[in-house]
Amino acid sequence: MLVKTYSSSLHGIRATMISIEVNITQGIRFIIVGLADHAIRESQQRIESALTNNGFEWPRFRVVINLAPADIRKEGTHFDLPLAVGILAATQQLSSDRLKDYLVLGELSLDGSVMPVKGVLPMTLNAKEQGFVGVIVPEKNAGEASVVEGIEVIPASELNEVVSFLDRKLEVAPVKMDMHAIFLREMDQYGVDFAEVKGQESVKRALLIAAAGNHNVIMIGPPGSGKSMLSRRLPTIMPPMSIEESLQTTKIHSVAGKMGTNGKLVTVRPFRSPHHSISDIALIGGGNSPQPGEISLAHNGVLFMDELPEFKRHVLEVLRQPLEERTINVSRASYAVVYPASFMLVASMNPCPCGFYNHPEKACTCGPGIIKRYLSRISGPLLDRIDIHMEVTPVPFRNLSVEGDSEKSEVIRRRVVAARKIQEKRFAGIGNVFSNAQMESGLMKHHCIIDRAGQSIIKLAMERLGLSARAYDRILKVARTIADLEQCDHILASHVAEAVNYRNLDREGWSG
Repeated sequence: MLVKTYSSSLHGIRATMISIEVNITQGIRFIIVGLADHAIRESQQRIESALTNNGFEWPRFRVVINLAPADIRKEGTHFDLPLAVGILAATQQLSSDRLKDYLVLGELSLDGSVMPVKGVLPMTLNAKEQGFVGVIVPEKNAGEASVVEGIEVIPASELNEVVSFLDRKLEVAPVKMDMHAIFLREMDQYGVDFAEVKGQESVKRALLIAAAGNHNVIMIGPPGSGKSMLSRRLPTIMPPMSIEESLQTTKIHSVAGKMGTNGKLVTVRPFRSPHHSISDIALIGGGNSPQPGEISLAHNGVLFMDELPEFKRHVLEVLRQPLEERTINVSRASYAVVYPASFMLVASMNPCPCGFYNHPEKACTCGPGIIKRYLSRISGPLLDRIDIHMEVTPVPFRNLSVEGDSEKSEVIRRRVVAARKIQEKRFAGIGNVFSNAQMESGLMKHHCIIDRAGQSIIKLAMERLGLSARAYDRILKVARTIADLEQCDHILASHVAEAVNYRNLDREGWSG
């Protein structure tokens, strides 16, 4: 008997519907065709044990399963449950009437329990696009799937429950979630605040500008000066996520299996902080079974790279393309996927190996040339892609002990949002450009016009610092953001002067 069930396969962060055809004929073999990976081929043992341990019969015939379309590579253990359901229907142990209405996802344990799987959100979105009535998903993935409105989400904890539901012997209430209410309730729950940071007003000003224009930042300072503390609070002053950004970010985390057991909508901007021992594949994504990397997990949020010179040189160099294009193309012999990677890069580093070069109180013990060699671990092209270079000095004890509240993140965020609204209006109707940092040269000619005084300042800076053309563009973009924060239509000389000051690493003699 021939029966069809339906599941889904992931390609990048997109899902494709897979038709599972199960045919029972004379013979004794179990065959799966259609570019299935090892996890799917191993499913026979899991499915057979689950069926027999739940009172069903394993067919003593030839079982041929085709995963269509046959030219798409299929991966993952989420095919266990639809394969088991298909076998039961093909052997007439289950009615096949409702199989056409539901897309089925889930991994089976040997006792028939339905285990959680990755990528449920994009697969549920695909089911809705394909016109299915609902999806049957593991109970622990039901919250994630219920983010999608307009489709039934049937939670499943055991194989017997799924069979009884499909046989109409058991009614299961679909899981429902008010996505908008959850989004509004949890969109500001960060747990940290800029008010907790004492002093560092100049650095806070630089981070305000970075958040307002979506500019990349590098902070240079000795250990304990507050670089990590400030960086972790940057998402709290960035504009709140929109529903569209939240859904896209949630899809990436779902595919990567980072949703947790009670996974719901990602409502706050991600903050990813990979260790400096990370490999290039872990950073950009890929692998034998392609997964999003850290730069994609930071999509719509912040990628914080602490101790930047300690990262391997080839790892840092792979950042150059996604920083410009805001996507990452991962091409291998067996696949090619595109992951979104629109993130704000925030890096921090010590000024030298001992950490105390330019320290106001402690002496640097690094010998001649060591500081330059240390800084040379970061290539010039990568530094050119970082808009704001900021030196961070330790906060004196007298400032740490002073009572009084610093400005809260909520207050700072209002100024950021006001500047971003100006940019939204400026770039309305221009696809894929939403902030000043994303402007190309054509847009800059219209929106980054500076007067003679500003031209003189930037000309002097270019000559003295030996800046590249890309650095020149970065200064203009930062100046445009500073003007937006002050609600100015035109870029003034003072805005250009402040923007030039945020190129610390370009200054002659800075590294000794």
